[in-house]
Amino acid sequence: MRILGIDHGDVRIGLALSDETGTVAKPWQIIRHTSRAADAATIARLAAEDDVAIIVVGLPTDDDGQIGHQGRKVQRWAEALTGATSIPIEFWDESLSSIEAGDLRSKRKSKHSQPIDAEAAAILLQSYLDAHRTS
Repeated sequence: MRILGIDHGDVRIGLALSDETGTVAKPWQIIRHTSRAADAATIARLAAEDDVAIIVVGLPTDDDGQIGHQGRKVQRWAEALTGATSIPIEFWDESLSSIEAGDLRSKRKSKHSQPIDAEAAAILLQSYLDAHRTS
């Protein structure tokens, strides 16, 4: 069962995909934001092509765990995604995923100028997978 993780941003949308066992998340790709409907259609198509069973959308929260302006934008965008696919969509706290992705890149001493959106999506998806692991 593959699971898709999404780190939604104003400019780019990072995607991560789990392995078939739903155990390990890996950065997958980055989509440039164009519009809610177009982004949702693209992601719905990609998810269907890879037999995704669940879509996990990162939901940013503030320091108090409350959903702020950015979180509400993500929720509105996810409504468009819900209209574009029948795959179940779940939200997962992603407040620190971009920071963790940047820290990870720094630890690797990577000088890549590539955006970290897919890595952030993989971090939030791995957090989701770990929390839902049944062993």
